Amino acid sequence: MNPTIESIRALEILDSRGHPTIRVMLKLDNGITASASVPSGASTGENEAFELRDGDASRYGGKGVLKAIENVTRTIAPRLVGMNPSGQSEIDHLLIELDGTPNKRKLGANAILGVSMAVARAAAQAADVPLYEYLGGADATRLPMPMMNILNGGKHADNSVDFQEFMVVPVGATSFAEAMRYGAETFHALKKILAAKGYATAVGDEGGFAPNLKSNEEACEVIVSAIESAGHKVGKDVAIALDPAASSFFKNGDYHLSKSGQGRKTSAQMNALYEQWLDRYPIVSIEDGLAETDWDGFRQHTAALGGRIQIVGDDIYVTNTEFIRRGIRERTTNAVLIKLNQIGTVTETIAAIDLCRKAGWNYVVSHRSGETEDAFLADFAVAMGGRQIKTGSACRGERIAKYNRLLEIEAELGGNAVFANPLGHRY
Repeated sequence: MNPTIESIRALEILDSRGHPTIRVMLKLDNGITASASVPSGASTGENEAFELRDGDASRYGGKGVLKAIENVTRTIAPRLVGMNPSGQSEIDHLLIELDGTPNKRKLGANAILGVSMAVARAAAQAADVPLYEYLGGADATRLPMPMMNILNGGKHADNSVDFQEFMVVPVGATSFAEAMRYGAETFHALKKILAAKGYATAVGDEGGFAPNLKSNEEACEVIVSAIESAGHKVGKDVAIALDPAASSFFKNGDYHLSKSGQGRKTSAQMNALYEQWLDRYPIVSIEDGLAETDWDGFRQHTAALGGRIQIVGDDIYVTNTEFIRRGIRERTTNAVLIKLNQIGTVTETIAAIDLCRKAGWNYVVSHRSGETEDAFLADFAVAMGGRQIKTGSACRGERIAKYNRLLEIEAELGGNAVFANPLGHRY
């Protein structure tokens, strides 16, 4: 007899920035229990699913999630009790109908996603298989390439760097474990280099260092030095990926590089800047190099650089199939960032990935800057065919939890584990 949902509860917990978020606990009638914790972003797209906050200034500065918790316990739970957790799509569509708004504003995407993730985890336990196998099937054996954020700027750090993330990509590694070693060695080498230059080695929201550099370009320079210092070949073993998060410095049709003092630039000038960087540094991927509303600029961006590197859209798509379809039609990028909480259910996230697969596009499964110790994302990345994952630096427990889970999965898969460079080339 198939188990059914017996109860659903929710709890207000804290994320990695010390702000409230929601944890959902689900129990089946056969005694199985599962929980899921929902992350929160700082750099958010304007079309993301709605994260419900209380707005009560007397609690957590208005960031409490008691309303979302009440929606779980009073509205969602009564409708899901008695349902089979293996019906993920049916349950997710019921959650969407219960909310009834285009962006999950009524119940909150945080409330809905917590339930959706907990249902998937409970169903996997009931089937007695790992979560990655439950969601991806027996062929879910590919580990993702880590895109490790080792230097922060933008909204993720209070420093002089405009661009939000500078990442290392271990393109020459032959296993996920080796990729983690390459990334961690480069991270620690970077710390020594920054300290020797007299820069601070405090870390930002995602665990990358956040020094006050002389320019945005110096970030690439010190990372290249760190790769070499760690004993790896620049571009061949370890390459660089960028996430400028350009929407955060886009205003009145132009890009304002004010933190670094590099002035105002048009879309064409930003593209020219990136092209210069490609000639100087081993950059293999740029995410959100332009603003989420700059569709024309993005098309030119991809036309100019997409034959050389991966162009990833995050804020412009927000894991929403409507926007991804437009991007495919207009050739806006050649890859998509995938975030569960941007859209709000496991089923809708899988649909976004399916669109990317059909178009022959890459996709990068991603964490958020406000994370929890929940490692759901690691299993989800493997379930979805690996490819690539963003889950922060080689420090901070909420980031390492995902990496360590992926190391466990690779060990569980043994000789069946697959790991390969998804970016198609090395320098």
